[in-house]
Formats: sequence, C-alpha cells, structure tokens
Amino acid sequence: MPRSLLLFLALCSALVSAEDATNIGARRELFVDKLLIDQMQGTTLRLHHPEEAGIAVKFDQPWEGRFSAYITVIHNDEANKFQMYYRGNAGFKDGTSGEVTCYAESTDGISWVKPKLGLHEINGSKDNNIMLADLAPYTHNFAPFIDHRPGVPKEQRYKALAGLGGKSGGLSAFVSADGLQWQKMQQAAVITKGAFDSQNVSFWSEAEQCYVAYFRVFTGGGVDERNWKPKGVRWVSRATSKDFLTWTDALQMTCDQPLVDQIYVSQTNPYFNAPHLYISTAARYMPGKAVLNDQAKIDLAADTKAYTALIQDCSEAVLMTSRAGTTAYNRSFMEGLVRPGQDFRNWTSRSNYPACGVVQTGKSEMSLYVERHYGQSTALLQRLTLRIDGFASLHADYGGGEMTSKPFTFAGNALHLNLSTGAAGSVAVEIQDAEGNPLPGFTLDDCKAISYDDIDRVIGWKDGSNVSALVGKPVRLRWVLKDADVYSFRFE
Repeated sequence: MPRSLLLFLALCSALVSAEDATNIGARRELFVDKLLIDQMQGTTLRLHHPEEAGIAVKFDQPWEGRFSAYITVIHNDEANKFQMYYRGNAGFKDGTSGEVTCYAESTDGISWVKPKLGLHEINGSKDNNIMLADLAPYTHNFAPFIDHRPGVPKEQRYKALAGLGGKSGGLSAFVSADGLQWQKMQQAAVITKGAFDSQNVSFWSEAEQCYVAYFRVFTGGGVDERNWKPKGVRWVSRATSKDFLTWTDALQMTCDQPLVDQIYVSQTNPYFNAPHLYISTAARYMPGKAVLNDQAKIDLAADTKAYTALIQDCSEAVLMTSRAGTTAYNRSFMEGLVRPGQDFRNWTSRSNYPACGVVQTGKSEMSLYVERHYGQSTALLQRLTLRIDGFASLHADYGGGEMTSKPFTFAGNALHLNLSTGAAGSVAVEIQDAEGNPLPGFTLDDCKAISYDDIDRVIGWKDGSNVSALVGKPVRLRWVLKDADVYSFRFE
C-alpha cells in the first residue's frame, strides 16, 4: 500500500470513527432514498415507471369475478416456480362465505395456469383452482408467504395472516406445509389492534431476525376488536414477532411526507436483491375523484349496475420504502409509480392496486403485477417489468452532475455498479476520506469512467479495481455522471 494512502487513512480514522459512519458491509444499496446522500449538484433521484408486459391472469371463472383482489405473488426457490394467491369474489359482501381464495402458478412468472386443485366443490364440481372456501372472513384477504426462517418446521413452511377488524376479531395466523392446505395456529386472533380491511402482509425478516407484519389502520378514530370508528386517512402500522403468535404492540408508521394520501394497500416486503430494504408498491386511493367523461360512463353502464361506486373514484400505484428495523416510510417519490394510463377502464374505483411481491423473471428483469379493470366483467391482472434494482436511479442529464455520499464503511474487494449511460454519457467514482479529501489512487483523475449499460459492472482506477485496503475505514463516494443513471451499488 502506498505510504501516502496509509497517512490519509490514519488521519481519516482520527477524525471520524467507523462507529460514526453508516456500515453498509457488502449489502446492495439502491437509490430509492437519501440515507447515504450528502450533497447533490446537477443530479436527481429519478423514479422509473414499469413497462406493461401483457396479461398475467384474467379473473374469468365464475368463482373469481369482478371483485378478485388482494393478490400475493411468491417465488418458490426450492420448487423453482412462482405461486399466486388471490381473493375470488363474484359479487358477495366483503367478509362473507361467498368469497374464496384462489391459486395459480407459473414456471416463469409470465404465463400462469390455474390448476384443478380438487379441494372444494362449486357448481357441482371440484375442477377448480379454489384453495380456501367457506372460511369467512379469512378468504377476504388471505396473504401467504414462504417462511425462510432457519429451522422452521416443514409443516409450517408457509404462513399467512388473514382476517378483519371490529367484531371479526383481527388477524389470525395460518400455517401450511405445501401452500395449499392450511390450518390455524390457534383459534384466537394474533393481532387485534387495527382495522385490517385491506391486504395485511407479513414475512420473515432476514435483516431483523423476526417476523414483521404491516397492516391497515386509520390515522384517527378508534378501531379495534370492539369498536369501528375510523377517522383520518387509511395508513399502515407495523408489529413484530419471534414466533408468529405473540406480536408486539402495533406502531403506526411515520413518514417523511404529510399523511394526506389514502394508502389502501402497502404491499411492504423485503426486496429480494437487498433484503434490508423493504419495498412498498402501495395503492393510493383517491375517493371522490371522478374523472370519466359521458361516453366512458355509457360504456361502463352495465358494470356500474353491479358496482355502484365504480365511476366515483380513481387510484394508482405509488412507491414507498422502509429500512429494516425502522418504523418510517420514505417517500422520495410522490408521483405515481403505475398510472391508470389510456384505458378508461382503469380510471375507476380501486383499479391499479399492485399485488404483494416483486419477483425476478429474467437475468436483468423483475416483474410486478397490478390489478386492472377492478369491479368490471373484464377484471384482470397485468404484469409490468423493470430492470433489476430499477425502481429509481441517481440521474444526470447531458449537462452532467455530481453526488457526494455521507461517510460509510464497507466490506469487499471491488465496487459493483448497476448503471446505464448514453453513448456520450459516463459514470466515474472518486473515493474520499470521511472529510472529503480524495484518496491517493482513487481520485477522479485516476478513475476509468464507464460508458455502458450493465446490471453488474466493476469500476476501476489506474491501479485496478481492488479497494480492500479501505475496508472498515470511513469513506465517501463522489459520483460524477453525464447522461447516466446509477440504480444500485455494492462492494463485493
């Protein structure tokens, strides 16, 4: 190691200790919040909108219908298949026995089949994809996940929360060995303080080493197992558990923006490529915002008879994020993630709600799924795609810009980037000490700027790409971009 670098590192350690800097280790960091950002000049954080990629599932079976909703998509690593769970409701009152839980599966997350499970009879036949029936109110919002907790018993490999608030009692815990045949863990509800009239999600958190649940509350009023007097806006609370039965008291999530949006479903889950980061592809509900013209109302007349609220509201998907172990949502992007678009049938009440689960469907592609045409005879689930880690990016246009990070420590030998540039664009990185002084050998002049589009590209300097001499030392990264986007980075 050069003597000059040793002197710089010694000075750095004297001024800013490693304990004062964020330790990112070897984890992947996405540009979805400003946790590591100190200064920006000519750069912005840019939200990226998913591209439509076709119909995943049509809710066209008699037991599914126009009110199919509350969808969960899971990738089963062991079986190498995708699994989908959703409510079927052809017109029954919420929380009643007419609702069922349906199942579909896929080998690629693109083409889906509805297997004939043979579990429940409807219309004189068991040739259907109904997984749960006659189990109200749990079939209203049954939301499973695969439990990745080390040592989990095989008969509890799948878990789920389901239920409604008020007199229904709250959320009950379910387990399954195969994800198809379920039983309650206990008769009593396990979470009772909340509204729950939505899709309430849970998972095993690798980062927190506990179970985490996110569920519907209202910001005001009183809603529990005895009372139903909601006020304020629809929002989210969180609780944790070591055994999925005994849960901590619910804590209402805070937010860096005013709580004015009606967040109908949060769909908060660990991001598969960075499990310390929780991605929320939430639904923003706009009650009373009716936008359809007279012709659209005429075209929707038959559906409006079945669902009187159809043309009274509109909705869209938004992006929120949270960090493992915190009770705060970050909303760096207040604009819509998935807009209703040019199809007037999506400018209707409760359309465009995302499914819970963002899954990888290609080497550089991930998919999310969004309900379209809710409350209509044409109800369906659409697949949309983003590049891996591509929710948002650090962006600079042709004029160029910079971003300097806050001090952090890392572990790894090389800096890997997920980036995209134009032909005239580039990305360069300078490594500085905690005080902002360029480190010898890692200056901007030393950097071999990248012009390319890659989900995993190692950046280097004149003497190579090895940064192991800096492991454990507080450093800053100075990013210099021109006509470029950086989606994520990690040290490995």
